[in-house]
Amino acid sequence: MAKLSVLLHQIDSGTVLLPEFQRGYVWNRDQVRGLMRSLYRGYPVGGLLLWQTEPDQASVRGGATDGGVRLLLLDGQQRITSLYGVIRGHAPAFFEGDPSAFTGLRFNVEDENFEFYAPAKMRDDIRWVDVTRLFTEGLEPFIKDFSTVPDRFGAYLERLNRLRQLLEREFHEEKIIGPDKNVEVVVDIFNRVNSGGTALSKGDLALAKICANWSPARQVMRDHLKQWEGRGFDFSLDWLLRNATAVATGRAVFTALDTVSAADFETALDKSVGYIGTFLDAASGRLGLDHDQVLMGRYAIPVISRLLHLSPGGRFADGVHRDKVLFWYVHSALWGRFAGSTETFLAQDYEIAKESGIDGLITSLERWRGGNLEIRPHDFEGSTKGSRFYPLLYMLTRVKGARDLGSGLALHAEMLGKLTSLQVHHIFPKALLYKAGYDRNQVNALANFCFLTQETNLEIGKRSPEEYFAEAERKHPGVLASQWIPADPDLWRVERYPDFLAARRELLAEAVQSFLTELRDGASAAVAEALRPVSVVTEEQDDVRTAQVKAMAEELVRLGYAEPALDSEIADPVTGRALAVAEAYWPDGLQAGQGTPVVLELDPEDADLPRLEELGYKVFTSVDALLGYVARRNESAAGEESTAAPETAPSVTPPAVSPAGDVGAEFDRAMRSIYDRARSEANYHATYFLSMLAEHGSLATARRLLHAPAVSDGFAALWERGRLDLTVEALVIQSRFADLFTPAEIEIAHHRLGQFGYH
Repeated sequence: MAKLSVLLHQIDSGTVLLPEFQRGYVWNRDQVRGLMRSLYRGYPVGGLLLWQTEPDQASVRGGATDGGVRLLLLDGQQRITSLYGVIRGHAPAFFEGDPSAFTGLRFNVEDENFEFYAPAKMRDDIRWVDVTRLFTEGLEPFIKDFSTVPDRFGAYLERLNRLRQLLEREFHEEKIIGPDKNVEVVVDIFNRVNSGGTALSKGDLALAKICANWSPARQVMRDHLKQWEGRGFDFSLDWLLRNATAVATGRAVFTALDTVSAADFETALDKSVGYIGTFLDAASGRLGLDHDQVLMGRYAIPVISRLLHLSPGGRFADGVHRDKVLFWYVHSALWGRFAGSTETFLAQDYEIAKESGIDGLITSLERWRGGNLEIRPHDFEGSTKGSRFYPLLYMLTRVKGARDLGSGLALHAEMLGKLTSLQVHHIFPKALLYKAGYDRNQVNALANFCFLTQETNLEIGKRSPEEYFAEAERKHPGVLASQWIPADPDLWRVERYPDFLAARRELLAEAVQSFLTELRDGASAAVAEALRPVSVVTEEQDDVRTAQVKAMAEELVRLGYAEPALDSEIADPVTGRALAVAEAYWPDGLQAGQGTPVVLELDPEDADLPRLEELGYKVFTSVDALLGYVARRNESAAGEESTAAPETAPSVTPPAVSPAGDVGAEFDRAMRSIYDRARSEANYHATYFLSMLAEHGSLATARRLLHAPAVSDGFAALWERGRLDLTVEALVIQSRFADLFTPAEIEIAHHRLGQFGYH
């Protein structure tokens, strides 16, 4: 057994550490709050598993003692890190993660609950005690405060003293001891006891063995990842290790590194970083793929690293060789070559690269595709920026001299000067299409996108193509053709929108096919000039669904969950075909490494949901459902049920008007009326809204919706139908209901409606 105070001291002195193979801190605020609540109430919170080692037995994170025995935390990292952060007021030396998960915790001496600091609720209220201050400064600072409430003085001090006594709490310890307990044995034990937590991948295990002999390995790799991040590319540690493994061994499995010495691995890592840089320069300079969202098929890159390693001087032989490699890369990405059995296909392609180089790789890819490497119009039928053909639209814009509809200048950095920020432009404005009755997928069709300077995008605004196409072509002849826009003015009318999309897909497919043929033949390799990177800025949030998903993601990150990938394609791991383009995707679970992958798919009719569920994905088809799941998960983590407004809501004091009064009854009738009107007038069945009314009543339902971190699914659906007048927010701002809500709540309603064009 070990007292908490002793454990904290051992962390301070560097005796208790983390092994390098441990992943970082992943808990969120509600888990921290739940742990503190359980400890305060004397509930069991589990024991600790430690590995007792000598300094040369394992690589550690966060420094070490000069010598002697070390205790490495195998099970209990999240709990002990949380307690250290709350009690000491800062993270331990071995910490990797978000410290906001344990900073700002308060304890209410009246109701004995733990919550994180909320200024509106806790400012100037002495009952909310800063837990970290209590542990670092003791009881004395609070005695003066509590003297102002003599009838509660004794109870408050007793509760604070009981909280401080957590330092005396004893944790059961089990230790793994013995010279035969090497890294591989211990990692196996770790995975067995940690089956409900964050298990180690094959890459983690391989890296743990490498770190045992070359301790800086993980940090060196992280430094390289950070440099690429500075260029706008987001790669993982496993992915970089995959490249280094390809260079060091020519094999696809991480176990191949077992026979590689630390010195040889260091050399292979350095070379692979150089090969990746060579590829990124080519992808950016020749294809224009200069940022993360358009860098498709990144698991083709280890094959290119291997190919360059086998090439004289570790570089492309010439421009023709480079272009052929890029041709293979684009097609392997488009058709999901490595989305399925990654290691199997990598192994095949490593061998082909060794035997017959890039020509062999292209021939093999053709055989795998049944001889079909042709881009066809239907390939551009996808929607959203998550479509795997979105990067091709960007590539065409960069390499084929697409011109800005406002200035007429080619969209090259060197020609645009200071106006180098590009923006995705909806050719047919979203508002125009929604008003005409087109659905979200049609509105966000890939063939309705083009790239313009930010300035031109703002100037065009919501004008109809009938108006601004003719003007652009008159000022800059040929500018429409440069953007693959059909020349027939009849197709520029909103009622011909489907025909416009079909015609533009034909033009895009023809242009892409022509360019890729040039790459394969090396036709323009000698004269191709390197493209300079440009920045692509996000659109203004005039689309409710985009704003809703963004607000939801920000809220989950604030609560300590992982940041999702937005507009992300999910491929079948067996066939490589696209199963969905998710609005948000957590491949490692809402908390990294814990739980199953989570998918938010707002267009379920366009996704293969049965296959996603068969593969173990947890799929949500509405933002409301996902936020509700997170709220229930948080309540479970905190060990308590809540019937109050969502925890994310600011603290408000409801006006002293009973919903049962005349105004309250009128509001109740109005709330039920908007459900009926939405169904009859907008063909929207707000079933979730109806269930909220039944469970909480009209006034509480309105407040919940106002204080939610994102607009509701109902708000988004009614916006798409052009009927924001049927939203709860539109009711709240009516003067007849002003006494039912606070000024802050009415302002929220005004802001949401105004943000999306309703006044």
